[in-house]
Order: sequence, then structure tokens, then C-alpha cells
Amino acid sequence: MSSSGAAVPPGNVEEPGGKMSFFEHLADLRTRLIHSVAAIVIGTFAGVGVSKYVMDFVAKPMIKALHDAHLDEHLYITHPVGYLNQFITIGIYIGLVIASPYVLYQVWLFIAPGLYKHERKAVAGFVISSVGLFLAGIAFAYYLILPYLLHFLVTFSADGPFTLWINQAEYFDFLFVVMLGIGVVFELPILIFFLALFNIVTPQSLWKHKRYAILIIAIIAAIITPTPDATTMLIFMAPMIGLYLLGIGVAWLVVRKKRATKLARESAG
Repeated sequence: MSSSGAAVPPGNVEEPGGKMSFFEHLADLRTRLIHSVAAIVIGTFAGVGVSKYVMDFVAKPMIKALHDAHLDEHLYITHPVGYLNQFITIGIYIGLVIASPYVLYQVWLFIAPGLYKHERKAVAGFVISSVGLFLAGIAFAYYLILPYLLHFLVTFSADGPFTLWINQAEYFDFLFVVMLGIGVVFELPILIFFLALFNIVTPQSLWKHKRYAILIIAIIAAIITPTPDATTMLIFMAPMIGLYLLGIGVAWLVVRKKRATKLARESAG
């Protein structure tokens, strides 16, 4: 047993392994998918119930931008079923957000059998952190990005010879693209966590290549920034740089934890 101690740490011998047959994996995947779809359906019904209030809430930044520019403070509907489509669409979006913690939990349950017990303990932190960061990204987009962005766009358009006429469906599509994009960007520390967990990156390598990371972030910000001014680009860049630095800290904690676990096993062996 001592000859194989380096490959299989003693602390892992009694841990239940993820030994499942191919068909057992398929059955487990089917169960997880059914549970996830059911959660999304239930969440969608709940989302439709509050969709009207959410629509009024997300329209406020646009209404304020129009008010500040002394323009008509209305969003227009150009199709008989336009409002109904938007009503249901927002309900689905809300349902996905409501169901996301449970869906992420199902994803974890599917991959957890292939991990050791000490790795499976991260499930609560994984779910809470993922959802928390995504919601933080949405809040950042709504309260910080959108007011400045819409003010710039409306003011810029109002200075031209054309009349600004905001289509309700196009505004909501634009808003959700921005909010979803920022929400996904805020998941960067989670991505780095998994890369560090599986030894793909280290905090040292991330810090060493931070200049290249900032360059890539600047390019991404320039692409996704819908306005040509540098201030908006910097507003997009700032959280991404902060999240990258947070990811380095997360990677350092992962490496530290793995080293401590390895030393504990070696001393126990």
C-alpha cells in the first residue's frame, strides 16, 4: 500500500468513489435533466406572475434617460401581441434566474460522484457564489452601466436631425443583452476556481500574465461597448479587471487548500 500512496492518498481509500456504469450515468443524467426542466417550468410560472412589475422596473432607466433629455417619456409597441410576447419572455427570464440555483445543484450532483468527498464539500459555495456573482453582475449593469449608457445614447441621438422613437421590444432586447453579458462576465472567478481546482492554472501564472489579461479585457470591452467614448469602455473594463484579480485570490485559496490537504494526508500516512 505504501508503494501506491503517492498515486492514491490514504485519506481517499475509504471515500465513496464515482464508479458508475455507462447506463447508470445515462439514468442519472436523465434524472438531473427532468429535475432541472421541472424547476425551470415552476420558476417560469412564478416569473410570469411578477412579470408586469419587473417590466415596469426595467423600463425606469430608459424613461429617466428620456426625461433628462426632455423627450417623449414613452416606449412604443408596434405589434398587437408585442406586449404579450414581452410579458411572457420576461417571465421566462425570471424563471431561469429563479431556477438557476437548483439547476446548478443538479449539475453538481451529476459530476460529484466522480469527485472525492473533500471536493464535493464545495457544492454550497459553488452554487451560492455562481448565483451571487451573476446577480451582482445584473445589479451592476442595471444601477451603474445602464443609466450612463442610456443617457449617452439618448443625448447623442437627440442632437441629430431625427426623432428618437423607442420601440419597447428593441429596448428590452438591448437591456437584457447588456445585463446578461455583464452577468456572465461576473462568473469569471468561478471559471478560474475550476481551472485552478484541476491544475490548469495557478495564481502565479495568472499574476505573471496579468498584462496580457488586461489587454484581452480591453479588447473585449472595446467590442462589447456600444458607444465610442472611452469612459464607457473604462466602466466595462473596471469590473472585469477586478474580477480577474479576485480570481487570482480564489486560485491562491484553492492551491493553499490543496497543499494543506496533501500535507495532512502525508502526515496521516
